[in-house]
Amino acid sequence: MGTVELPVVVGVDGSDAASDALDWAAAMAARRRLPLRIVHASLWERYEGYVPATAADRPTERLHSETVLATAAERAGRRAPALKLMTDLAADDPVTALLRAGQSAEAVVVGSRGRGEFASLLLGSVGLGIAARAACPVVVVRGRPEGGYGRMRRVAVGIAERERPGEHERPPPSPAVAFALREARLLGCELEAVHAWRCAGPDDHGPHEERSCAKRIGQGWWSGWRAGHARHAAELLDEALGGVTEMARPPVPVAYRAVEGPARKALLDASDQAGLLVVGARRRQGHFGMQLGLVNHAVLHHARCPVAVIPQP
Repeated sequence: MGTVELPVVVGVDGSDAASDALDWAAAMAARRRLPLRIVHASLWERYEGYVPATAADRPTERLHSETVLATAAERAGRRAPALKLMTDLAADDPVTALLRAGQSAEAVVVGSRGRGEFASLLLGSVGLGIAARAACPVVVVRGRPEGGYGRMRRVAVGIAERERPGEHERPPPSPAVAFALREARLLGCELEAVHAWRCAGPDDHGPHEERSCAKRIGQGWWSGWRAGHARHAAELLDEALGGVTEMARPPVPVAYRAVEGPARKALLDASDQAGLLVVGARRRQGHFGMQLGLVNHAVLHHARCPVAVIPQP
């Protein structure tokens, strides 16, 4: 019995940002040799306050929705002629429609902005809601979406602290690392692993306090303490990726970057030179609220390239 091919799902609403997301999703489906499912939620405009909800508008609304889908399918077909395409007109709001589609998808791709009077709020209302709740990877296409139709220079992945394995154990790669590694391999580009670390004493709250603390306890001791933190960060990167990249065929070049400072800044800096930034998002079973965390929330709003949010336990 063959394996089921889960599609790449993309949400479209006729906006320029949705067109960027469509191009990205078509390229992703093509390189993974998967079908592309194009979803338009018929309550999308109503969700943004774009179309009044009166009975007289329904035929026009239906025609508009069908046109959005037909135009998107035509564009995707031009981008990737060999793609198997499916279209879905969902009589629902976009978050509900895309979360449902994501239950049986390889990934869900959305734009960072929409159309209508409240377009600037779309990431918070739609893209952010999907990234925070979806059961599958979510790509929010923002910044320079070069991975949709050009050569990508680098895939960056954020590496967080993990439970230390046993003495002779090497932990399996996290879902975020596995996703980033596969994208880098399929795109033929470098993988950059980024880990941010902080060296803070018990009463260290800023540069002035750091200098005072160093003065009190001795500069040599302080330097050694910082060196220990840096060494731990390097070990963590090696544990997260060591042995994994060699198994990729063809092999993937990897750059390790341990950065002293806030994780938010390290990841946003990485997005400057990356074509895709990959982050993990912990999912708690039985919890249905927003599950992103402050760092991922900031990255989704401010990254200079598309962001992939990968659920992990």
